[in-house]
Amino acid sequence: MKFILASKSPRRIEILKKSDFKFKVIPSKIDESVVSTKLKPENYCMKLAELKSNDISRKNPEYTVIGADTIVFINDKILNKPENISEAKKMLTLLSGKKHKVLTGVSLQNQKLNINSTFFDVSEVNFYSLTDSEIDNYISRYNPLDKAGSYGIQDGSAIFIDKINGSYDNIMGFPISKFYQILKLI
Repeated sequence: MKFILASKSPRRIEILKKSDFKFKVIPSKIDESVVSTKLKPENYCMKLAELKSNDISRKNPEYTVIGADTIVFINDKILNKPENISEAKKMLTLLSGKKHKVLTGVSLQNQKLNINSTFFDVSEVNFYSLTDSEIDNYISRYNPLDKAGSYGIQDGSAIFIDKINGSYDNIMGFPISKFYQILKLI
């Protein structure tokens, strides 16, 4: 199978490369605001993943297109990427001392092979309580604006984490082990 990743996420690219997948990168340019955040979090991230893979699959029917979307979910609220530094600080303050879920929806589409498979993975993350200075330091040293929930487990926020339950790679942005198991069934 020939693959296209419909994302420019450096973390998704890294995860797929370290697992020896060969793929091209063609980022989807869908308008994510068309999907309501009132959906259940698993349906929300799967719908976005599906829209991304469909967008690229229609133009590349001979490829298996991988679309993905990662969100953070806490207190019945979906946290996507923050719009600005102020919003990033609010998100990290909300996560401080609490447990939250990280969900990634993945959609595989291949027009020619009639593949249409969408799934999600969920991991739980417990944060230690964070001080304002820890949050400010993190925001000033790392780019929280390109990460759901304003943090990346693979960077300096690793010191915020008490424990995780589930896939580390899912928290990073792509559930590679579940993806591989689904791929074996196609």
